[in-house]
Amino acid sequence: MKVVILCGGQGTRLREETEYRPKPLVEVGGRPILWHIQKIFAHHGLRDFILCLGYRGNMIKEYYLNYEAMSNDFTISLGNRQQIAFHNASDEQDFHVTLADTGLHSMTGARVKSIARYLDDDDTFMVAYGDGLCDVNIGELLSFHRAHGRLATVTTARLVSRFGVVDIDEQDRIVTFAEKPPEKEWISIGFFVFNRRVLDYISDDPDCALEREPMEALVRDGQLMAYRHEGFFYAMDTYREYLHLNQLWESGQAPWAVWTRQNV
Repeated sequence: MKVVILCGGQGTRLREETEYRPKPLVEVGGRPILWHIQKIFAHHGLRDFILCLGYRGNMIKEYYLNYEAMSNDFTISLGNRQQIAFHNASDEQDFHVTLADTGLHSMTGARVKSIARYLDDDDTFMVAYGDGLCDVNIGELLSFHRAHGRLATVTTARLVSRFGVVDIDEQDRIVTFAEKPPEKEWISIGFFVFNRRVLDYISDDPDCALEREPMEALVRDGQLMAYRHEGFFYAMDTYREYLHLNQLWESGQAPWAVWTRQNV
């Protein structure tokens, strides 16, 4: 099964890091967040990736072209018969990564539609955002998707607010006040599972956003189901969130690093 990762956005709210590189290459613990996302899937046996590139996509291509050399010690024999021997093989040697230019300004739906030819004959594929980390059990998610028989599944998590929440009446009076309520509504966190027929719902118009018309049409047709993830989820959308993810990693308390644990 292939995993499509959306890597084309400009990350405008994280300009401290994305001014000179795409958000998927912004590092958490010395590794691009994209690497962390791939390791989550690989831990559950999914190692065939399609990356939808856009903003500074060439930098992501360069990252993979130079991956082995930059990740390992190696011995190089110079001259006409140049050879390279890598000494400490990485765990990512069985990764298969397709890097596809999907347009600088394309929206998420158009990016997914444009890589359809790389899905081969797979009936099912996954789609993830290139800036969010979680400890979702991919195996359980796939089992849930297969059991309900609909075309699409979106992984959801509870929205936890950092702020006090108030209800205000028509006279501007506070009706209720809740200081940082522990849980709010369910939100989409990506980690989609799609039947190939979902592509029929997606336009190749560059302005087609996956989260708008395609999802709305799937809802109308009763073809979209929610997998409820009760664990960790965190999106790196701002510099504050970038710092928080790095602090979690450096403290050894990164919940998404499922590949470091024996049991998931």
